[in-house]
Amino acid sequence: MSRKVKLLTLLIAVLVVLLSVETYAWQTAGNNAQAKFIRVACVGDSITCGTSYPDDLWLMLGEKYVVGNFGNNGATVFLNSSNPYMYTPAFKVAKAFAPQIVIIMLGTNDADPKLNESNAVFVSDYVWLVSQFQELASKPKVWIVTPPPIFNNTVGLSGAFLAQKIIPDIDQVATATGVSVINVYAPLVGHSAYFLDGVHPDINGSLAVATVVHDALNLQG
Repeated sequence: MSRKVKLLTLLIAVLVVLLSVETYAWQTAGNNAQAKFIRVACVGDSITCGTSYPDDLWLMLGEKYVVGNFGNNGATVFLNSSNPYMYTPAFKVAKAFAPQIVIIMLGTNDADPKLNESNAVFVSDYVWLVSQFQELASKPKVWIVTPPPIFNNTVGLSGAFLAQKIIPDIDQVATATGVSVINVYAPLVGHSAYFLDGVHPDINGSLAVATVVHDALNLQG
């Protein structure tokens, strides 16, 4: 082997070592930085992705937390619908986020009588969704949320169906999976003015949702 080839080989070896050290240092710093924060995944439909509730919650939780908004417009629990949450990109990204806390607020779009879903199917589909998060390597604590009331059916959703079918089913899901329920429905029943279209909360409604979720997280630890 010539002197030039030896020098070139040595130079390449040094560069590889330096790059390896730099990469390791960067990854370690990233992991250490991530470890400083508690990652919270807000999972849901347009009441999550289209309102300020996740941002309000982040402000309330403070600088030790990172809150990710993983809502998806029109998402349902029901797998045999046109937009089940478990088939959305948001679901995949939420899992990749490796959350330590997961807050799931779904069920509003399941309050559509045209879906013809049975109570048993809703419960089993929701149990499966919850289990997908419970099985993550990050071992998150999962809460499920009873959605806000539906005050009119201008978007084809039934407030009565939500109250009489979906919310009792959510309680069954909690029992089956061992998670806790955050009741957003009851505190907002008397605040129809917070819902301009009867379904989606405005700024005041979003703040109210965030407050209820925040208080539940603090109380339950």
